[in-house]
Amino acid sequence: MDDIVKKEFMLRLFATLLLALTACLVGFDSQTKVLFYTLHIKATFKYLNALCVLVWIDAAVAGYNVLQLLRCFFITTSKGDIKQSYYKNYWVFFLLDQAIVYTVFAANSAAIEASAIALIGIKSLQWMKICNKFTRFCVQIGSALLLGYLAVLVLFLISSLSAFQLFRHYSPKHFLQLKTKLKMLQNDPENN
Repeated sequence: MDDIVKKEFMLRLFATLLLALTACLVGFDSQTKVLFYTLHIKATFKYLNALCVLVWIDAAVAGYNVLQLLRCFFITTSKGDIKQSYYKNYWVFFLLDQAIVYTVFAANSAAIEASAIALIGIKSLQWMKICNKFTRFCVQIGSALLLGYLAVLVLFLISSLSAFQLFRHYSPKHFLQLKTKLKMLQNDPENN
């Protein structure tokens, strides 16, 4: 494996672990309180839609990263000269990595906002504070959201590596022309 591919592999592995851990911490978190000796109230992630979306997005992105890990391990794409048709895959990887970073960041931000409302409540809307009754639940959700933002930082690094792998094959002097195309044009005797 190339040095860049090794770095990408390690970052994707770390991001996959963080995303899976975030999804598991949020998805399996619950706490039950007993009121008046008969009424059981249970807090789960299903009561906040933003947390439901976060679990599904983190699981989907972790699955995408597993597929990319397989690509890094089995199909090395960063050989010196790339094939003429293969550079389009670099664009796909770059665009997907960009979309994933923004999607995970948006899902984590929405979950933070919803969790903040659960933490402090809003009296004008008659929304109660939940975290003073379900402390363990809220602490676990908070730690999961911190891990989610750490995953966003790792995904940002992966996206930067993806951009580097894409744009290193283009000429710095000619806007978005592949270096291999320029070499072929320079070596062609009909153009001279």
